[in-house]
Amino acid sequence: MDVPPEASTLRVFVALAPPDDAKDELARVLRPACAGYPRLRWNRIEDWHITLAFLGELPATAVPSLRSVLAGLAASHPAPQLGLRGGGHFDERLLWSGIDGDLEGLHRLAADVRETVRSCGIEFRDRPLRPHLTLARSRRDDPTSVPRAVAALTGFVGRPWRAERLHLVGSNIGRGPGPIHYRDIEAWRLGTTVRAGGGGPAEP
Repeated sequence: MDVPPEASTLRVFVALAPPDDAKDELARVLRPACAGYPRLRWNRIEDWHITLAFLGELPATAVPSLRSVLAGLAASHPAPQLGLRGGGHFDERLLWSGIDGDLEGLHRLAADVRETVRSCGIEFRDRPLRPHLTLARSRRDDPTSVPRAVAALTGFVGRPWRAERLHLVGSNIGRGPGPIHYRDIEAWRLGTTVRAGGGGPAEP
């Protein structure tokens, strides 16, 4: 995604995304819930992601420096093996699927991302990492749909997968009607730096 020259501000975060087949696997499990809880605002499957650092609203001029440092970080960082598992909710309003697998590696990657972003002089609220995949949100007058929809994810264990790319994601704010849709500003393959000793590139 090229940053439009007229866009002075972007809402930005750094994230990982499951591969398409892992998302499709979860989507099949969620179909009954999607039909049974029509008042929930379901995220588009292409927007499913695991946020590592939410940077909030940034000047568009901050994006070039982020691109440079995050590219280097991704190349030198191993790709964690993850999976989707079960589900839950936050405050009875946000439905999510849990993350399983190399959580230690995921937390280490998130910490490195946050440190790298700060090295660019960008300040943001440092929320504790609670790895999850946001699926849907309830309306303010609907306090029961999200807790009930969690049942659709009981016992769900998705196949393992490697998080192949680190994504810098952004959206213009207040540009046009309708919901905000996020798009990749850029994404970089994880674990591509050649290891010392000529062992070849890290596994993706």
